[in-house]
Amino acid sequence: MSAVDRLIDLRPLRTSPAFRRFWLGSTASVFGYQIALVAVLLQVWQLTASPAWVGVTGLARAVPMVGCSLLGGSLADAVDRRRLVLWATAGGMAGSVLLAGQAVAGLDSLPLVLGLVAAQAAASGLGAPARRALIPRLLPAGQVAAGIAVGHLGFQAGMLAGPALAGFVAAGWGVAACYLVTAGTGLAALYGAARLPPIPPAAPSGSAAAGRSRSPVREIVAGWRLVARHPVLRGALLTDLAATLLAMPVSLFPAVNQARFGGDPRTLGLFLSAIAVGGIAASLTSGAVTRHPRPGQVMLLAAAIWGAALAGFGLAAPLWLAIGCLVVAGAADTVSVISRGSIVQLATPDSHRGRVSAVEQVVGVTGPDLGNFRGGLVAGLSSAPVALVSGGLLAALGVAAVAATTPALRRFRTGHSGPDRITTPG
Repeated sequence: MSAVDRLIDLRPLRTSPAFRRFWLGSTASVFGYQIALVAVLLQVWQLTASPAWVGVTGLARAVPMVGCSLLGGSLADAVDRRRLVLWATAGGMAGSVLLAGQAVAGLDSLPLVLGLVAAQAAASGLGAPARRALIPRLLPAGQVAAGIAVGHLGFQAGMLAGPALAGFVAAGWGVAACYLVTAGTGLAALYGAARLPPIPPAAPSGSAAAGRSRSPVREIVAGWRLVARHPVLRGALLTDLAATLLAMPVSLFPAVNQARFGGDPRTLGLFLSAIAVGGIAASLTSGAVTRHPRPGQVMLLAAAIWGAALAGFGLAAPLWLAIGCLVVAGAADTVSVISRGSIVQLATPDSHRGRVSAVEQVVGVTGPDLGNFRGGLVAGLSSAPVALVSGGLLAALGVAAVAATTPALRRFRTGHSGPDRITTPG
C-alpha cells in the first residue's frame, strides 16, 4: 500500500473508470452550484437590497429540494438510475442557461429568478437519491466508503474554491457570466452521467415486488418505514439529527464575530473557511476511516467531537483558538458524513437504496436549516456563546444517548467479504 493510500483511499478512482468519470462530473457540478449560489445572492441583493428577500432564496431551494428528493428516491428504486441522473443533470443545466439568459436580457424579475432557482433545486433533488445510490452499484463493497470519501473531498473543494471563483467572475463580467460557467460545469456532469453503464432497478421479490405496483406516496412511506424499523439506519440518521439540530453554528457566526472580534468581515469569512479546511484535511487523511471495519463507532465518536468542538468555539476568546475549534469541528463533521454514508448505503438492500437515500437527503437538508434556526432563537433569548456551548454539549449528549440505546449501530461491521445488510420482508 502506498503512502498516499494510507492517507486517502484512492482505489475507486483507479479501479473504476465509470466511477472516475462520475466523480469528475459530480465535482464539477459542485463547483457550478457554489458559483450559481453566489450569483443568485448577488442578483437578488441587486434587485431588492433586502436581506429578507436574499433569505427567501434559501427557501426557494429547500422546499422543492425536499419534495423532489422524496419523489426521486421512489423513482431511483423503480427506473434506471443512470437515466434518472442524466435527466436531472440536464434539467439543472437548462436552469443555468435560462438564468444566464434573463441576466443578459436585463429582465430584472425577482419572481423569475426565484422560480428558476426553485426549478433547479427540484431537478437536483430529483436526482440526488439516485446519485447516492449509484456508488454501491459502481464499486465493490470494500470500496464504497472510499468512494463516499473521495466524493466528499470533491464537495469540500467546491465549497472552498467555488465562492471565490464566483466573486472573481461576477466582479469582472457580471452574474450572467457566473450562470454560464455553471452551465459549463453542467456539461461535465452530463458527460459523467452519460458514460455510466445502465443501472436498472434490482429485481424485487416478495413484498418488495408487490410494492412496485403501489402509489408513489406508498413507495416513499416504505423508505421511511424501513429507516424507522431498523436500528442501524435509524441510529445513523438520529446521530446526524442530534449533531445538526442541536449544534449547527453558522447562524451564530455574525454575533460571535461582532461580540468578540470587532465584526470584521474577514474574520467572518475565516469562520466559514475554517470548517471547510478541516473537512478537506479529514478527506485527505480518510484512508483509516474508510478501512475501519466498524463505521458506526467512528461516526458516533466523530459526531460527539463535532459537538464538543463547537462548545469550545463558544468559549474561545483568542481568535486562533476559535479558528482551531472550527477546523476540528469541520474535520469531525467530514468523518461523520463519510461513515454515515457508508453505513446507509451498505446496510440498505439495493431495492430500497433510492428511497432510503431520499430520507438521508431530507435529513441532511432540513437538519442544518432547523439547527441554524434553533441557534438563532436560543441566542436571541440568551447570547450566541450560550447557544453554542449549550448546543454543542447537548449534541454530544444526544449522540451518547444514541450510542447507548443502539448497540446494533455500534456493532455494525463492513468488510471486503460483504457488509452486514438489512433484509426486507418477503
